[in-house]
Amino acid sequence: MKITFLGTGTSQGIPVIGSNHPVCLSSDKRDKRLRVSILIEWDTYSYVVDCGPDFRYQMLRENVTKIDGILFTHEHADHTAGLDDIRPFSFQLGAVPIYAQQRVLTYLSNRFDYIFNDKNKYPGAPSVVQHELSKTTPFFIGNLKVIPVEVLHGKLKILGFRFGKVAYLTDVKKIEGEEKRKLLNLDVLILSTVRHKEHHSHLSLNEALALIEELKPKKAYLTHISHHLGFHAKVEKTLPKHVFLAYDGLSFTI
Repeated sequence: MKITFLGTGTSQGIPVIGSNHPVCLSSDKRDKRLRVSILIEWDTYSYVVDCGPDFRYQMLRENVTKIDGILFTHEHADHTAGLDDIRPFSFQLGAVPIYAQQRVLTYLSNRFDYIFNDKNKYPGAPSVVQHELSKTTPFFIGNLKVIPVEVLHGKLKILGFRFGKVAYLTDVKKIEGEEKRKLLNLDVLILSTVRHKEHHSHLSLNEALALIEELKPKKAYLTHISHHLGFHAKVEKTLPKHVFLAYDGLSFTI
C-alpha cells in the first residue's frame, strides 16, 4: 500500500493569502501546504480521503488518472469543496463512490444539489454513489477492510480511518477510550497537529506527541499544519526519532 500526502495544510493553506508571516514567505517547498488530503493506492485501486478546494491541482501534480472512490472525514469546506472537480473521473469511469456519515452526505447533497439531484440533473455534472458510514461498522473499499474511528473535532464527531496497520486522523482534538483501542498496534499513525499553542478544536503539537506516546505506533506523521507551527526544517529537528512532519507530495509504502 502506498500513501501520498496530497495536502498537509489547514483550512487556509500555506502561504496564507496576504500574510507576511516568515513561514508564509519561506522558500522551502515543504513549507508550502495545500488543504489536507491523502491518496491511497494498492493493487489496482486508488482512493482519496477528503476532497478539498485544492483537489484539481493535487490530482494534476501527482498525475492521478483514476480514483475508485472518496472517503470523507467530515463536512467542512477544506475537506469537501473540491467535489465538483471529480468530473473527469466520473466522465471516464461512471458514478464515483463516496463514503461518509449520513450528516455529511446530507450536507454534500445540499451544497452540491446539482450533483445529487437525479430528477433534474445538471448536464455535465458528475455522478456519485453514496455509502453511509457508521463508527461501529467496518467496510471494504476494493479488497481492503477499513475501520472507522470516531474522533472529536471540537464538539463535532468526525471520522478517521484505519487501513490495516495504517491510520489516518485529521482535525482531531480528542479521542474517547473505546475509539483509541482501534488504534493499537499500528505501524504508521497519521495525525493532525495545528500549532504549538492550544486550540479549541485541534491538537497542539504537545497534545499530538502525548497521544502518539500513548498509542505507540512504530512511526507517526503529523499533518494539518498551520504556519504557526513554524518552519518545517526547524520543527522536525525537535521531534522524537519516530515522528515526522508530513509535507505535500511525500509518500511512503507499507
